[in-house]
Formats: sequence, C-alpha cells, structure tokens
Amino acid sequence: MKANEIRELSGDDLKSKLKEARAELFNLRFQMATSQLDNTARVKQVKKDIARIQTEMRARELSA
Repeated sequence: MKANEIRELSGDDLKSKLKEARAELFNLRFQMATSQLDNTARVKQVKKDIARIQTEMRARELSA
C-alpha cells in the first residue's frame, strides 16, 4: 500500500486497514513458524504497511 493511498483514507478506514494488516501479519508469522510460508518478503511488506498506517494516524492526531 502506497503512502498516497493511505492519506486518502478516512479515519475509520485506517483503523480497519490496520486491523486487517495485523491479522495478516499474525497469519504470516504462524505460517513461517510451521514452514508453510513461501513468500517471506511479504512479512516485511506488511510490517511497513502497518508502520505507514500508524504514522498517518499519529499525524492526524497531532494536527487535530
């Protein structure tokens, strides 16, 4: 997910995307632990997406 896409989302959408990303990260970690994960780079992508979403949420909180 690009930073521009994140900035266009509403507050509720950000919260739902964050929840989805955290659930996906949990599932990816579980797959990695059981040696079922094929694309290990996806873990890094999801972590970065979570960080981007949290950064945007914090920026909005500070500007309000």
